[in-house]
Amino acid sequence: MSATVAWRYGRPALVLLLAGLAVGVPLWLVAVTSAKPQAESIKPNLDLPRHWQPGGNYADAVGQGEMLRGFLNSLLVVVPSVVLVLLLGAGAAWVFARRKSKLVSTAYALCISGLLLPPAVITIVMELRQLGLAGSRPGMIAVYTGMYLSTSIFFMTGFIRAIPMELEEAARIDGATPWRIFRRIVLPLLRPVIATATIMVMLYAWSDVFYAFFVLGGGERATLPLNLYQVASAQLYLNNWHLVFAYVVVMSLPMVAVFVVGQRKIVSGITSGAVK
Repeated sequence: MSATVAWRYGRPALVLLLAGLAVGVPLWLVAVTSAKPQAESIKPNLDLPRHWQPGGNYADAVGQGEMLRGFLNSLLVVVPSVVLVLLLGAGAAWVFARRKSKLVSTAYALCISGLLLPPAVITIVMELRQLGLAGSRPGMIAVYTGMYLSTSIFFMTGFIRAIPMELEEAARIDGATPWRIFRRIVLPLLRPVIATATIMVMLYAWSDVFYAFFVLGGGERATLPLNLYQVASAQLYLNNWHLVFAYVVVMSLPMVAVFVVGQRKIVSGITSGAVK
């Protein structure tokens, strides 16, 4: 019995310990290396810096790494993508949740198939070239919108199905148009899922370098992760791990703030959309 009780209480502690090691060790490595001088950071390790110089490292990362330009480029791509994912996802989810037919069911299955089928990057690049959107922000916005729209539709459809139809029927009786019903009834009730989709899309798109590399290709329109790849490959950041990790810390701060503010919304939104 004592062994059973010990395992019952020890298992959560073991899980937390393993999670803390898996997350905490890399974070500690990044944090301490970003505060070291170049001589100490050639071979990154977990030791504390013998000489602290976080101010100079972060200033060099922001200035020499052209972070302000990358930050603006990321905003110009991520914010429109989030808005489109939310608007298109909410509108499509409302139709999928309220209409019952084989055609609608087939369309819903096709829309959420993006959860399982990875995007083919070569096909995406070729299509963007045919449309004249390769290497442009609208092309990148279209890619992010298409990639994350499936997740938005999936969670929002499950949530809307749990909303009583009587609310919408009462509004129709009062003479409300479909657009008014959607704007005044459906969207306010979707706030938990909208918050979840916003945070998830921002986290994924903000840290993406793979698709940004193929679609944008760098240059003046490079987002923060892509800009980091470029400067880390250049002579400026060659073996300068203190600057690379300082760049990573500064780049991550906006998304850390977003996650801390909205972490409760993530749990409630996923639970509401997937379980209800």
